[in-house]
Amino acid sequence: MMNNNSLKYLAEGLSEKGIATFRYDKRILKQIKERTLNEESIKFDDFIEDATETVNYFKRSQAFSKIFVIGHSQGSLVGMIAAQNGADGFVSLAGAGQEIDDVIVDQLEKQAPGLKDNARQAFDDMRADGVAVSYSPGLASIFRKQIQPFLLTWMRFDPRQEIAKLNMPVLIINGEKDLQVQVSEAEKLKAAKPDATYEIIPEMNHILKKIEGDDIDNSKSYNEPNRPVMPELIESVVNFILG
Repeated sequence: MMNNNSLKYLAEGLSEKGIATFRYDKRILKQIKERTLNEESIKFDDFIEDATETVNYFKRSQAFSKIFVIGHSQGSLVGMIAAQNGADGFVSLAGAGQEIDDVIVDQLEKQAPGLKDNARQAFDDMRADGVAVSYSPGLASIFRKQIQPFLLTWMRFDPRQEIAKLNMPVLIINGEKDLQVQVSEAEKLKAAKPDATYEIIPEMNHILKKIEGDDIDNSKSYNEPNRPVMPELIESVVNFILG
């Protein structure tokens, strides 16, 4: 229900510097639009498969001198795994540095501390038993039965282990005003990949926009499609790719 155009603006900024881009929707968006989505059948591996096939397609085409994978947020983990299949470089934008259950627990500690311990126990139950049944109604959006299979497949991947496998140039970027993925997550990725280029952009939020105000201004930006992404972001990615 939101429209921010952040990845469109990033693509346009790269295009102006002679860098071609390809973006695609997650496979579930078509299913959502057609009302054919079966949440219990979704696996995190599906996203990895689609990204890997995309890399393979452009490798086969031999139309481009190099192929870089850029992954944003959840796509950071997806992208770093897909990049292992022969990409020339990888960029993590606002990517987590821990397994997703640890990320969510850390977020709850800051946003709803009263639910943190219950969430930790529910995730531990999922890891041990494959299902969580004892969780607060306030956590139903996270732990409802239909999406637990997806969470389980997502929890199997540790971004620190995956980024360490990359034998290619890596750029890690995070924003200081990111409400969803803290700078500490980027620090964990950097620690796992010490030779990566690392940049924290002041005043940039999770959707790559400049935030000079408070958290309300930050939240409003998620539905402001005309607000551009930060020029510093485009400059950093361009310099990394063109090197």
